[in-house]
Amino acid sequence: MQIEVVEDKTTKKAFLNVVQEIYAADPHFIRPLDQDIEKVFDPAKNPFFNHGKCIRWILKDSAGKVIGRIAAFINDKKAHIYERPTGGIGFFECINDQDAAFLLFDTAKNWLASNGMEVMEGPINFGENDSFWGLLVEGFTAPSYGMNYHQPYYHHFFTAYGFETAYEQLTNHINLTIPFPARFTKIANWVAAKPDYSFEHFSKKNAEKYINDLMEIYNDGWKDFENFVPIKKETLRESFKQMEVIMDENLIWFAYANGEPVSFVVIIPDANQMIKGLNGKLGLMEKLKFAYKRWIGVTRMRAIVMGTKSKYQKHGLESALIIKLGEYVLPKNQYTELELSWVGDFNDKMLSFHEATGATFGKRHLTMRKTI
Repeated sequence: MQIEVVEDKTTKKAFLNVVQEIYAADPHFIRPLDQDIEKVFDPAKNPFFNHGKCIRWILKDSAGKVIGRIAAFINDKKAHIYERPTGGIGFFECINDQDAAFLLFDTAKNWLASNGMEVMEGPINFGENDSFWGLLVEGFTAPSYGMNYHQPYYHHFFTAYGFETAYEQLTNHINLTIPFPARFTKIANWVAAKPDYSFEHFSKKNAEKYINDLMEIYNDGWKDFENFVPIKKETLRESFKQMEVIMDENLIWFAYANGEPVSFVVIIPDANQMIKGLNGKLGLMEKLKFAYKRWIGVTRMRAIVMGTKSKYQKHGLESALIIKLGEYVLPKNQYTELELSWVGDFNDKMLSFHEATGATFGKRHLTMRKTI
């Protein structure tokens, strides 16, 4: 077997296309858009290159056939906030061959070690954790946009190599064809009616205002979590730019207390229902198919991130935001499912919120770590 660094058009294409054979017989697999993956590795499009670096490889068998891939990255803003310097691996794909998988892991491990890292974490993304993050181990159904999908045997590769679970990532689903639990609705309506609170949905014309509000809320609401790193405005701008083609302004909501931004939820239509069958490509014909599917509408939404300032947590604002969302969504009779993804098993408050909505289990991903 032979490892090659991805550094030209041929190896980039091989890196992207290896999934076609690995998932050829899997009806649930939806290939991510090639351009979405390539943005991760493009210094001109990924702001994480301003404070980090990455590399990726493909693996060929003795006949020259590509049988796997992996990437490794170092985020200088996060690498040294842990007890030991920690780098990341991701975009792992491999045929069902443990020797091949271990060679990919070894390659990434050696690069991380040569760059001063003592622990590797994965599979993660060289970017925010709202996409391409975690190893799928339960819930092998059609993934939503940005969520990792894997072969079930990958879990064995990771554990056999010595990776251990750092935390679980839980995804739950709300069935929008049935009413919310009565208690949830009663509390949410009571909170929404309080005179001190007001609610607004996102507006592209005032995007900068809402990006500032989101950054303020997020950095306050998440600051007490272990290893938290504040989100930057440039990262949010890039995220909203990428969402623009599928964004529905009425699915992104903010709550204000006497004008102060205090809570938000970002929800997007599930673009995977639009890109299914496009084989990762977005040429002219694929764009026409994408536009048609976007026009007829999709049935699933994905809540990619929520946040509430610390002093307003447990005030029921998240519930009120969902009710405001419902006032727009339910009369459309289009969406049947809201995916709440993902929540770490360490986030008791958000897991309690999921339970209160009547959400049911959807998927389980793992973020895993191994000492180098």
